[in-house]
Amino acid sequence: MTEFLFRDDSYLQSARALVTAITPEGGIVLDRTIFYATSGGQPGDSGVLERADGSAVAIATAIHPDGDKTAIVHVPAEGQTLPAIGEAVTAKIDWENRYRLMRMHTALHLLSVAFPFPVTGGSVGAEKGRLDFDMPEVPADLAALEAELNAMVAGEHDITQEWITDAEMAAQPDLIKTMKVKPPMGQGRVRLIRIGSVDLQPCGGTHVRNTREIGPLRLGKIEKKGKENRRVNLLFG
Repeated sequence: MTEFLFRDDSYLQSARALVTAITPEGGIVLDRTIFYATSGGQPGDSGVLERADGSAVAIATAIHPDGDKTAIVHVPAEGQTLPAIGEAVTAKIDWENRYRLMRMHTALHLLSVAFPFPVTGGSVGAEKGRLDFDMPEVPADLAALEAELNAMVAGEHDITQEWITDAEMAAQPDLIKTMKVKPPMGQGRVRLIRIGSVDLQPCGGTHVRNTREIGPLRLGKIEKKGKENRRVNLLFG
């Protein structure tokens, strides 16, 4: 198992860690990490693992191995010299990219409030994000919805996390907005993200501390992706 430092503090930009394993594919497993692994529509972090001799291993992304949500594999860029098992390294993420992902991921939670429809999919990007909704018709007043989004951002709502048991999660299915992606269960507890009095839903992603950090937002193109499926794109203003 890997200790996910980003769950308690998504603002950590570096951390010391030990190499615990090298996968057959050449991936690097650490005992603790600040690298978020690709999941929930959010891409994995990139960055470096600095070694004691001053050299660095460039990390292209991070993934969960074979769907195992308790471990994270750091995937090195091509041509890197791998560290040894037991070696101490300093993990450093590409903070500028991560912070934009944090802002957009939190903004997509607000989008699910402004568009109160079941979510069928989503993707978090550093430049734009999107949610797919089970939405038969596009709402008539999109300008009003965009204004509502930006009002939530300007409301300076604190973002906090809390944990509930798997049993408590199963007893509150209304907390789950996504139709196809279920919250990670089976580990005894589930993480909830609360945005002030605006929103509460299970999520394993990284988020900012306050909605004011998101900045202005604007609705992008709304695309038809099925009989009742609509894709709503969201961009920074």
